[in-house]
Amino acid sequence: MDIDDLDRRIIQALMADGRASYGAVGAEVNLSAPAVKRRVDRLRERGVISGFTVKVDPALTGWTTEAYVELFCSRSTSGAEVLRRVEAYPEVIEAFTVTGDADTLLHVFAADMQHFERVLSEISAEPFVARTRSVLVLSPLLRREILSM
Repeated sequence: MDIDDLDRRIIQALMADGRASYGAVGAEVNLSAPAVKRRVDRLRERGVISGFTVKVDPALTGWTTEAYVELFCSRSTSGAEVLRRVEAYPEVIEAFTVTGDADTLLHVFAADMQHFERVLSEISAEPFVARTRSVLVLSPLLRREILSM
């Protein structure tokens, strides 16, 4: 899949502001609005751009406790099984299979420590979970939403 420099610049502009008009993006990358639209349409058709979204600051919505939870699973547990079970928890915003001692890493937000403790207890009780290890985030130092291309 060939993505040229102009496509990369359009993608970066849209990652910085997904609501930017084609005209605004065009002004940034030196193209007309219709030319930007054609390129964006082509990038969407090819799956390079899969959608547009809204960024929400969890702390400003009342979810101030953030943690990463490592799951140590029984040997017969597939990634699909873990996904099926953890996606039922709205507090789990990301889940990854990982290398190292743990099998899965969950990124969790909760309203407070009691909420986090309840969610952790529920996740720990899932039949495939042998044990967990949690790391609470004290202060996020860097969050990148824009990838350098």
